[in-house]
Parts: sequence; structure tokens; C-alpha cells
Amino acid sequence: MRAQFVLSEISVGLRRNLTMTFAVIVSVALSLALAGGSLLAREQVSTMKGFWYDKVQVSIYLCNKNDASSDPNCDKGAVTSQQKQEIKTDLEKLDVVEKIYYESADEAYKHYKEDFKDSPLADSLTADQMQESYRVKLKDPTKYQVLQTAFSGRQGVQEVQDQRSLLENIFNLLNGMNIAALCVMALMLVVALLLIVNTVRVSAFSRRRETGIMRLVGASSFYIQMPFILEAAIAGLIGAGFACVLLVLGKYFLINNWLQQKILLINFIGWDAVIKVLPLILAVGVLVPAAAAFITLRKYLKV
Repeated sequence: MRAQFVLSEISVGLRRNLTMTFAVIVSVALSLALAGGSLLAREQVSTMKGFWYDKVQVSIYLCNKNDASSDPNCDKGAVTSQQKQEIKTDLEKLDVVEKIYYESADEAYKHYKEDFKDSPLADSLTADQMQESYRVKLKDPTKYQVLQTAFSGRQGVQEVQDQRSLLENIFNLLNGMNIAALCVMALMLVVALLLIVNTVRVSAFSRRRETGIMRLVGASSFYIQMPFILEAAIAGLIGAGFACVLLVLGKYFLINNWLQQKILLINFIGWDAVIKVLPLILAVGVLVPAAAAFITLRKYLKV
């Protein structure tokens, strides 16, 4: 096979269908950028889960005298010193418990004043209205049900609250956004594939005379198809290259120079996650258009 001939055919094909080739490049770039963004978003959610779940605590709120008339869990009255000691002893016996922190009503009131100092309700509360609690750090945050089963409904316990449940809504929202991005990516990829198919069909039709002559002189099907396949692969590679540029720019400007400055509580993904995705984007950008062109040619390149 003469490489010069194949390269000249590729050049001719790209020039003849310049508009459609440009559309293929843009579609591939957008679809692969969304695909890479979705993979990075999934990695970000996993990173956030690992970071925040490690800091999750289970709070065991104890009854105070104000809860006796308003909460059925505290109908026996405020928690006693003996009940508090029994709760602490039972917590220390559990294998899933890593650390136990006790927060008195005065400490809870102080923390509330610090956290909600701008709230109009801050001045209306007093220390005796706040609840004592045990804050429990678990070795495995997913074992929350062990504490829920052991202490819910127990005398002196008003509520067992898992902070992990407060984070689930955020993570569900992020996962939903990730699924939406994947759906848009799939739609864009379908559009790109349709454009590739049409581009290959138009290119094959416009060069049907040349391919007919090549067939008559004994050229193999692979030799005839190679320029068309490489045209699609080159367009896909260019689109994948633009997608990689978009991902790198998004990481640099959106995450490094904006989100990390604005949101200090989130541990964002690093460059290693982005670099790990780029080769996959390039490989898909080359292989998918080439495969689409190959399948199309088997049907439409009949000479």
C-alpha cells in the first residue's frame, strides 16, 4: 500500500466535506468533554464521600426537662445521671465505636450561639433549653444502624441522629447531575455518529468513480476503505483533542482558580484524576468514529 496515495485521498476527502467534518469534530469534542466531565464528577463525588463520611458522627440527644411534655420519647422526664453513665458504658462496649464525645447543655448553647449568631432565635433560647448529647465517631460510618437499634427508644434518649443522612441529599443531587450529563453526552455521541455516517456516505458517493477504478485494477476492499476510515479517525482525534483541552481548562479555571477559592470545605480532585481520563478520551475519539466508518462502508461502498 502506498502511504502517499492514502494520505492524498484523506486530504481530498477532508477538503470536500469540510463543513460536515467540522460538525463531526465539534460534536465529538462536546460529547467526549461531557463524558470526561461525567467521569471526573463521579470521581469527585467518591472523593467527597470518602472525605465527609470519615468525619461523620452519630449524635445521641438526651432528654431535658423541657422535652418531657412535648416529646413522647421523653415522657419519663429528663435523663438521669445513672442513665447517662449507662449509655456511655454501653457505647464503650460496641466494637463499631471509635471515639465518644460528651457535649453538655452549656456547651451546646455556646456552639449554637457561635453557629447561628445572626439568627433572630439566638437571643430567645437559654442554656437549659439545649440538649446534652453524646457525639459518637464510628469506625465505619455505614454501621449507623447498630447505634440506631441499640439506643432509639431508650429511657433518657430523645433522638439518635446520623449526620450521614444530612449529606445524602447533597450526594444524590450530585449523582443526579452526573446522570443528566451522561444522558446529554449519549445524545451528543449519537449525533456525532450520525454525522460520521453521513460524512462517510457522501465521501464514498463523491468518489465512487475512483473506487470503481481501484476495484477493477485489483485493489483490496481494505485498501479502498482505508482513506475513509482514517478520515473519520482523524476527525475524531481532533475532536477528542479539543475535548481534552476543555477538560484541562475546566480543571484549571473552574476548579483550581474559582471553586477551590470559594468552597474551602470540599476536597477537590487533583490533576492525577484528569490525566487518567485523557488517554481514554483520545482512544474513544479515534476508535468510535473509525468503527462507525468501517461499518458504514461495508453497506454503502459497493462498487
